[in-house]
Amino acid sequence: MTLKQQAIALSFLTLTGLSTGCQRNALNRTSSTGVEFWLTNPDRSSLFTKQAGALSFANATNGNPTIDIDASQTFQSIDGFGYTLTGGSAMLLNRMDAKARAALLNELFSTEGNSIGVSYLRISIGASDLDDRVFSYDDLPEGQTDVDLKKFSLDPDRAHLIPVLKEILAINPAIKIMGSPWSPPAWMKTNSNSKGGSLKPEYYNAYAQYFIKYIQGMKAEGIRIDAITIQNEPLHPGNNPSLLMLPADQALFIKTSLGPAFKSAQIDTKIFLYDHNADRPDYPISILNDPEAKKYVDGSAFHLYAGSIEALTEVHNAHPDKNLYFTEQWIGAPGNLKGDLAWHVKTLIIGATRNWSRNVLEWNLAADPKQEPHTPGGCTQCMGALTLDGNTVTRNPAYYNVAVASKFVRPGSVRIQSNTSDTLPNVAFKTPDGRKVIIVLNTKESTQAFNVREDGKLISTSLPAGSVGTYVW
Repeated sequence: MTLKQQAIALSFLTLTGLSTGCQRNALNRTSSTGVEFWLTNPDRSSLFTKQAGALSFANATNGNPTIDIDASQTFQSIDGFGYTLTGGSAMLLNRMDAKARAALLNELFSTEGNSIGVSYLRISIGASDLDDRVFSYDDLPEGQTDVDLKKFSLDPDRAHLIPVLKEILAINPAIKIMGSPWSPPAWMKTNSNSKGGSLKPEYYNAYAQYFIKYIQGMKAEGIRIDAITIQNEPLHPGNNPSLLMLPADQALFIKTSLGPAFKSAQIDTKIFLYDHNADRPDYPISILNDPEAKKYVDGSAFHLYAGSIEALTEVHNAHPDKNLYFTEQWIGAPGNLKGDLAWHVKTLIIGATRNWSRNVLEWNLAADPKQEPHTPGGCTQCMGALTLDGNTVTRNPAYYNVAVASKFVRPGSVRIQSNTSDTLPNVAFKTPDGRKVIIVLNTKESTQAFNVREDGKLISTSLPAGSVGTYVW
C-alpha cells in the first residue's frame, strides 16, 4: 500500500491546555432518550467531538439514503481497538513528567471523562524496529548458546515498557495485551544475526520455552499476555530485527514445539498465526489445514501493506471456527488527516471488522518529532498516533482513526447487520450494556444527508465531506 506523504498543519498541544474536541468536551455516556452524534471532520473543525443536542428515532420518510440496522443478525465479538506500544513509545512516555504522563495515559486508556478508551495493545517480545536498539531476552557473545535459557531476562523492558504497562493497567486492568517477536535470540538463527535468517530446527523447543518464560515473567510483573503471534511479518526478513519463517516451518514449530509446550506448562495465552500482509491468505490457511497444528491455534493475524482486506473473509470461510485479528497498519510521516482518516476508517475500522476481525490496531502509539527512536535499519518514517516532544503532545491521524471506535465499541461488543454503500461505508455494533453504535464515513466531496433506521423508525442526519460520524444510542 502507498500512503500519501502530504504535510498537514499540526499544532503542538500541551496536556494542560484545552486543545482539541476530546479535551474541550467531556465524553459523557449516552442519554437514554436520544442518539449521540460524535463528529470527526478532517478539516479539524470537529475532532471526535460530541455534537450539540441529541438525535431521536421517529416515524418519518424522506428520499435520503438509509442505513438499516438489524441487531438480530450478529457476527463476531470484538476484543478491542488500539495501538502497538513499541519500546520507543514506552521510552518517550516514561521520560515525560509523571503528572503529564498520568494525564495522557488517562486520556488514552480510561473510559471516563475526556478519554478515548483504548482497549487493546500490541507489544514486542524483545525489540521491534521502533526500539532505540536491538535486543532479545537472551543475548550472548557470538558462538555461545543457552539452550536451557539460564540467562533469560526481561531486564531490557524494565527501564520503560514494564513501568508504563503497569501505569496503564492501573487505569484499565482488563486491557488485552498481545506480544509479537521480531526475532528470536541471534544464536538460535541460521545467520546468527538479528536481521533475517531462519530459526534453526534444533532450537524449536528452546524457542518455545522462551515464549513461556516471557509469558510467565510478565505475569510475575502483574502483566497478563492475552495472546502472542509467532512472528511479526514472517515473510519480511529485511527489517531489523526480523526473521524468515515460511508456513511449513511455522506449522512444524507449532505442532511439535510451541503448542505442546504451552499445553504442558498450562499456558492459556492464545496463539495467533501469520501476522503479515493480506496478500497471502494461503499462509494461515495452509497451517490451519493441518489438524495437528490447528488444535493449538486461536486464529490468524493480518497487516495490509499488500493485498485486500477481504482476504480475512477468505480465511474465515476456510476455517470459520478460528478467529481473525488485524494487528498493524502504519501512517507515514508527516501524515494527512483527510486521506489517512478516510482510508483507515473505511478499510480497517469498518473494513476489517466487516471481514470478521475481532480487533483493529494501528502502528504505533508514539514517536518524537523526528519519528524516532528506531533501530539501525528500522522504520524512519513511522508516524505515531502521538508525537511526543517532552511533555508536549500532538494528536496525529491514527489517534482519531482509533478514537472513533474505541470509546464506545467496548470489548465484548458484537458486530450486527447494517447495509452499506460506496458513499456511506459503515459498521454497527451492539455493546455489552445493550447500546448500539454505528460508525459511518462520508466518502463524497460534499455534505451527505442520510438516515439510520432501526425497527421501522429512523434518525435523519448528515456528514460533511470526508468526515466520520460515531452514533450511539
